Amino acid sequence: MTLAARVVPCLDIKDGRVVKGVRFQGLRDAGDPVECAALYEAQGADEIVLLDVSATPEGRGHALDTVRRVRAVLSIPLTVGGGVRGADDAGTLLEAGADKVGVNTAAVTRPALVTEIAERFGAQCTVLAVDAAAAGLGWELVVESGRRRTGIDVVEWCEKATAMGAGEILLTSWDRDGTGEGYDLDLVGAVSSAVTVPVIASGGADTARHLIEALQAGASAALVASILHDGETTVAELKRELASAGILVRP
Repeated sequence: MTLAARVVPCLDIKDGRVVKGVRFQGLRDAGDPVECAALYEAQGADEIVLLDVSATPEGRGHALDTVRRVRAVLSIPLTVGGGVRGADDAGTLLEAGADKVGVNTAAVTRPALVTEIAERFGAQCTVLAVDAAAAGLGWELVVESGRRRTGIDVVEWCEKATAMGAGEILLTSWDRDGTGEGYDLDLVGAVSSAVTVPVIASGGADTARHLIEALQAGASAALVASILHDGETTVAELKRELASAGILVRP
């Protein structure tokens, strides 16, 4: 059975507003998260990802009020990440309306967190968020919204975390984030080949062709942000172009 590819808008949140930058820096305002989420669902989004980009650097938890307000207007799945340091944090986000919870920095510091969340709430809602920067012939894991390099090999980390219970990988190329240069297809292919769970390609999308390439490289879903926030295209138009390229998508 062939599963339909997913188009997943991402809302990076800071101080209750959607923001967007380049390589996680130079953030600019991109709108109200509730309005954006409702608009993208109406356009045909399969899921929404909500990432609090300042929660970890500021040493706090996720802004729960934003999660609740976004959940109130959505009928599609919602993944929430940012500031998750323990299984209780994940539980709080799920109670606020998340369907899946993303973990990044805290899981690198304490990998057992992945297992704890998966055992308590299920692998299906345990998402490993990975920020990858090119390093030599491979990719190095970066954390704290790209502020710190870890020396950890990205492909090996993805293999380890999925073995520990992560049910999905949100894979962001730090080098491509916000650049419009397209996804890092080598990265997408390497991680997709190394794990058996779905991989969401993230970082660099500017055209439907970029999404097509990422899905053909092995991703199960493609994350998009800037091109939607800036009104360059819509989810519906992206899906039409994916379908025209022979990729199975949901209506």
